[in-house]
Amino acid sequence: MISRGWLANHVVRLQQSAVCRLPWDVCVSADRLYDRNFSFACLSQVGFSLVNMAILTHYPRWIAFHGGKVDAAGWITGTAGIAGLLLRPWIGQWVDRFGARMIWLTGYAIFAIGSLANLWIHDLGPGIYLCRALLVVGSAVIFSSSLTYVTHLAPSTRKAEAIGTLGAAAFLGIVFGPMLGELVLSADRTRAEFETLFVGGVAVLLVPVLLLMLVRPAASEPGKGSVRLIEFLKTSRRHWPGMVVLMQMTFGLCVTVPFVFLTKFVDDTRLAGTGFSKVSLFFICYAGLGFTLRVVFRRTPDRLGRRKVLLLGAVFMSLGMLSFLLVDPEHAILIVVPALLCGAGHSLMYHTCTSLFLDTFPSNVRGAGSGLSMVALDLGSIGGAQLLGEVAHRMGYGVLFVIVAGITLTSASVYAISSLPVWRERRERRRAAS
Repeated sequence: MISRGWLANHVVRLQQSAVCRLPWDVCVSADRLYDRNFSFACLSQVGFSLVNMAILTHYPRWIAFHGGKVDAAGWITGTAGIAGLLLRPWIGQWVDRFGARMIWLTGYAIFAIGSLANLWIHDLGPGIYLCRALLVVGSAVIFSSSLTYVTHLAPSTRKAEAIGTLGAAAFLGIVFGPMLGELVLSADRTRAEFETLFVGGVAVLLVPVLLLMLVRPAASEPGKGSVRLIEFLKTSRRHWPGMVVLMQMTFGLCVTVPFVFLTKFVDDTRLAGTGFSKVSLFFICYAGLGFTLRVVFRRTPDRLGRRKVLLLGAVFMSLGMLSFLLVDPEHAILIVVPALLCGAGHSLMYHTCTSLFLDTFPSNVRGAGSGLSMVALDLGSIGGAQLLGEVAHRMGYGVLFVIVAGITLTSASVYAISSLPVWRERRERRRAAS
């Protein structure tokens, strides 16, 4: 006979070791990460990243088509980024209130509108600033909500892995997106080709939308979040993540180089030449290595220590910026060196930095944590786009690369010093345990 006490204890053990998510899933291990919902979410991110990179990588060329130079690309990108920055607090709270999947889908709609609106652009007037802003806002909504979604799906011990895997999915889009854009745009870059790029991007975007509609909403307790700015500020102050904010801002500064200025750098320094595109070559190496590192070492930050991995990524990023100085028309192939180093830096910095951010926020306000993380990233990228655009225009690209490398190493040094008490405490705790 089976006693009632044994049966009750057995049921409790089953509840602790499994999570039932019907009708979408059968009961699965509480430590399981790679289920149907997580997989479809990552595939949706691949699709969006493909479209995002196909359009945004070549957007400086769209600006150049209308007569803009590198400083114009910096100002349009930076000014548009302000729109994303101002909305970040509300994006995070909308995620907490309405659910990550719903806001994620909304981001797709905003991005599609921003892409199609470029069909009515004929000069560098306010319209192109608005279109770029809509693309930035759409991307901001998508990335904030996707981060929140996967962290709600992930077990508590595998959140950094979940963010890293989502980032690896985005890297696949970074590999092929710029190449897709260059397949559409010829060397002449006619208006018809740009229009094909914008319309085709929206058509492809329907696939990630469909994938996202097939996943279940994450258990993020929608309806309990606030949409008041003061609540975002209070929540951010209450759960402030510390000096990791500086590292996220630094990362935002660094990524402006490949994602805003690379195409202009290639065009202005006459690296295009003949044969395989140097832009495509850069992003294949950049994202290819980044993807590999994310997949192979996806659990390393949780095991080795995320602070150490973050600092290692900053070192790689600094070396990558300095290695741009090796690239010239006679040695254009050397663009693979900064591509590999910066790709490694991106892979190691972003998901570790983001997971350190989100760790300090409880699950019911994690959308606000994601929003704050992206605010810090935006501050770095906005300032970087505008400042670095002027630097490149007035002093040349070499000065730009040295400045970014110097700022990155300085930020890493400050963060390392701030981490010393944490490392000391952990070392003493391990000694006491042994």
